[in-house]
Amino acid sequence: MEFADLDLTKSYTYADYLKWTFDERVELIKGKIFNMSPAPSSTHQRLSSRIGNALFNFLDGKKCEAFSAPFDVRLPRKSKDDKDIITVLQPDICVICDPLKIEERGCLGAPDIVIEILSPANNKKELKYKHEVYEEAGVMEYWIVDPREKAVQIFQHTNGRLLASGYLYAEDKVTTPVLPGFSLDLAKLFEKL
Repeated sequence: MEFADLDLTKSYTYADYLKWTFDERVELIKGKIFNMSPAPSSTHQRLSSRIGNALFNFLDGKKCEAFSAPFDVRLPRKSKDDKDIITVLQPDICVICDPLKIEERGCLGAPDIVIEILSPANNKKELKYKHEVYEEAGVMEYWIVDPREKAVQIFQHTNGRLLASGYLYAEDKVTTPVLPGFSLDLAKLFEKL
């Protein structure tokens, strides 16, 4: 089956997703397919590597683990059965502190932190659709990294909602109550982009 053979107006499940053999990377958001092509830019890859390295180094020997795309995050609603899961995402980076959520096929349940790096092709998807499903699933923090603005916006889970806590810029550092002691220097993150 080729990606072009899929009916993009139809709803799909993780059970369907597992049968696909085409090369394109896709995500399912509430059953709808979102193509992740084209491949990320060099700026996107640099940012992902820098953030990932900071997290991997900080978390070495700790309970929480960081994973980078491609890594399936399945967000069950009714049941954990593959045929009932309609949201499967591949965040650029995620941090998971509950080892029971980590399986060979990825993460089953909400990560504690999800980090998405914007590109011109996916801003609407990141800001609207993913925000909704991360909020519904109970993600504790959702970071949106904006390479053009050299800024990070952090949403924190408060009273069942992911609420914006403001923008951080190059002179700021990202810290999080989810990972006490972690600090990401945004001047270094956005350096030489």
